[in-house]
Amino acid sequence: MRLNILAQNKDSWDKVAHHFNGKDSLPSYGPFAQTEDELRLFEELDRKTVLDIGCGSGHSMKYMAGKGAGELWGVDLSENQIATAKATLTGLSPKLFCAPMEKDISIPKSYFDVVYSIYAIGWTSLLPETLQLIHSYLKPGGYFIFSWDHPLYPHLESENGIIKLAGSYQEEGMTHYPNFKGENAPVTIPQRKTSTYINELINTGFIIEAVIESNVPATSNSMKTEVSDRYYSLYKARKFPTTLIIKARKPNA
Repeated sequence: MRLNILAQNKDSWDKVAHHFNGKDSLPSYGPFAQTEDELRLFEELDRKTVLDIGCGSGHSMKYMAGKGAGELWGVDLSENQIATAKATLTGLSPKLFCAPMEKDISIPKSYFDVVYSIYAIGWTSLLPETLQLIHSYLKPGGYFIFSWDHPLYPHLESENGIIKLAGSYQEEGMTHYPNFKGENAPVTIPQRKTSTYINELINTGFIIEAVIESNVPATSNSMKTEVSDRYYSLYKARKFPTTLIIKARKPNA
C-alpha cells in the first residue's frame, strides 16, 4: 500500500512540479506565515553542511547558499523537481538525490549541521522512520527545522467568510485528492495531529526547542483584510495559523 502511494505521488508531483517553482521556499515558511527574517530559527550558516528534505525547485537551497552554507544537499521524490533544482542551483555544485524521504539512500550519517524541510515533511507515509533517518543524518548538536500545514488547517472550510470545522481532527489517516492543482494528478496525503509530530520527535530522541503556530508576516500588517473563502488567504490566516513550524535538536553525545 505504501509503495503504491509513493509511486502515485511521485507521478503526480512530476506533473505538477511547474506549479511550485520558487513556491514555499525560504525565507518563507509557508503561505501567509512569518518568514525566517522574523523568526530567526536558523543559526550561523557560514560553512555549514545542510540537507533539504523535499528540496523541490531548489530555492531554499539557494537561500542557504546566500547565507554562506558550505555544502548543499537535497532529496526530493520528483524527478522534475530535481531537474528544476539543478537549474536553480547552477554553479553551486549541490548534491541532489531523487528518492523518497522515507528511504535510506546512503546519505552520510552524523554529517550535517542542519537538516530542514519546508512544506514537505507531511508528505511522508512513514513519519517515525523518516524522523529516525533525519536524526541519523545530523551531527550531535545539529538541529532540524520543518514547516507544514497546521494539522487542523485542512479541516477548516469557509463559506462567505464563515469558517467551520469539517471532518474529524481526532481521526488520523490518509486523505486522497483526485486532481491535485486542478490536474489529472491524484495524490494521497497523511493527516496527523500536532501531538503526533511532537511525540514522534521526542520518541526519536530530539529535544524540541520551538513550536510555532504561524501568524501573518509583519509585511501584511498594513494590508486590508478582505473576506475570502480560498484555501489559503490573509483573511483566514488572521484568524487561524496556516503553518506549524518546529525546531528540534539532536543532543550532544
